[in-house]
Amino acid sequence: MNLFQQFIYYFQQNGSYVFSQFVRHFLISFYGVLFASIIGIPLGIMIARKKKLAKWIIGFANVIQTVPSLAMLSILMLGLGLGVNTVIVTVFLYSLLPIISNTYTGMRQVDDVMLDVGKGMGMTKFQRLYMIELPLSVSVMMAGIRNALVIAIGIAAIGSFVGAGGLGDIIIRGTNATNGTAIILVGALPTALMAVMVDWLLGIVERKLDPASKK
Repeated sequence: MNLFQQFIYYFQQNGSYVFSQFVRHFLISFYGVLFASIIGIPLGIMIARKKKLAKWIIGFANVIQTVPSLAMLSILMLGLGLGVNTVIVTVFLYSLLPIISNTYTGMRQVDDVMLDVGKGMGMTKFQRLYMIELPLSVSVMMAGIRNALVIAIGIAAIGSFVGAGGLGDIIIRGTNATNGTAIILVGALPTALMAVMVDWLLGIVERKLDPASKK
C-alpha cells in the first residue's frame, strides 16, 4: 500500500480512537486556556490601572514563555506526576502572557475622553469597566485568547510524553512503528487542522467583537 492508502486504512481501523484523542487534545488545550483567562484577564485589568505592576507581571509571564515546553513539562511532572493535570498546568502557564498582555493593551487603548464622559454621567468604576472599557477592549482580549489557544494546541501535542494522551500519542506510536509515516500523519494532520480551525473561528469572533466593525 502507498502512503495515502495506509493513512486511510489506519483511519478506518482506528477512527473512534483518533476521534477520542482529538477531543481529549482539544479539551486539554481548552481547559488550560480557560484557567489562564480566569486569572489573566483580571490581572491584565489590574495592571492597566496600576502601571508600576505591569512591568513585573508581564516580565514574569515573559520568563515563563522563554522556558522550553518540554523542559516545563518535565519540571512540573516532578511535582504533579504523569497525566493530564501536568499538561493543563503547562498550557495554563504558557497562556498567561498573551492573555495578560492583550488585556493590558486593550484596556490601555480605551480613550480617556470616553472614561471622563462616563464619570461625568455619574458612572461608578465598575460601571465604567462593564459598560465602556470591556466592550472597547474585548476584541483585543479575544486576540490574546486566540493566540493562547493556538499555542496550547501545539503544547498539548507533546503532552503524550507525560502520559496525557491526545493526538501526540498517535504521533509517538508512529515514530515507534516500522514504516509509521502514515500513523504520524494521522496524528499530525488533525492537530494542524485543529489549530487552523480554532484560529479561523476565533478570528471571526474577534472581528465581530471589534467596535470598529460595528460602525
